Amino acid sequence: MEFFDLFREDRWPHMFCPGCGIGTVMNCFHRAFSEMNMDQDKTVFVSGIGCASRIIGYIRADSIHTTHGRALAVATGIKLANPDLNVIVFSGDGDIGAIGGNHFINAARRNVDISVFCINNYIYGMTGGQASTTTPYKSFSTTTPYGSKEYPFDLAEVAVASGANYVARWTIRNVKELTSSMTKAMQKKGFSFVEIASPCPTSFGRRNRMADPTQMFEWLKIIAVRKEKSQAWGLDQLDLNIEGRITIGEFIERNRSPYGLIA
Repeated sequence: MEFFDLFREDRWPHMFCPGCGIGTVMNCFHRAFSEMNMDQDKTVFVSGIGCASRIIGYIRADSIHTTHGRALAVATGIKLANPDLNVIVFSGDGDIGAIGGNHFINAARRNVDISVFCINNYIYGMTGGQASTTTPYKSFSTTTPYGSKEYPFDLAEVAVASGANYVARWTIRNVKELTSSMTKAMQKKGFSFVEIASPCPTSFGRRNRMADPTQMFEWLKIIAVRKEKSQAWGLDQLDLNIEGRITIGEFIERNRSPYGLIA
């Protein structure tokens, strides 16, 4: 498959804000999908509501845009109805970690054979800039004007603890690693989850003194700690979250039987 075969060029120009990291995620995904030579006619894309969910509108394949938080429930139904389909979900931290949080935990627990790519921009970017479950402690949003008093979820660790077969997290700065993880996720049987930390200069950055996209790009470099380093420092993810930092890398790869295929 040629790289541009997957794009719906008739939908251009895209709707993403200047400095948004979603374009980088799309580039990495299109590269992984093209190099794997996956069959577009046997692939269904699912999304919920939010900036990240708009990705599927630019993909030349069957797709379904669901209600907020229900992407994984719909994806599960599609996979069980037709196990021969490749089911790929694009969603954001609000859709996956908050409104759809219970679906997320149970889809990973059941180990449904779907690939989930969650773009975490630390905010409800499309619906008004409210705090999400991943908004860093003390960060500002429309619903936390004095700084968030809640500690964030670690979505990658939640996926590991819930039973996913493959889990990784990268930032949009790690394009080679991200592309490789997307390939692994799509090849892996069972529930695969790749979290991508991405800048949102419009809704998150400008409220946290990072309105310039280059500031957010540098911020991602500062907060991201490779898994090997955090282990060497003796820090777990909770310690890093309190400091507003995240671990990046591959978290787990195992071979539990997927839901629906258990003997």
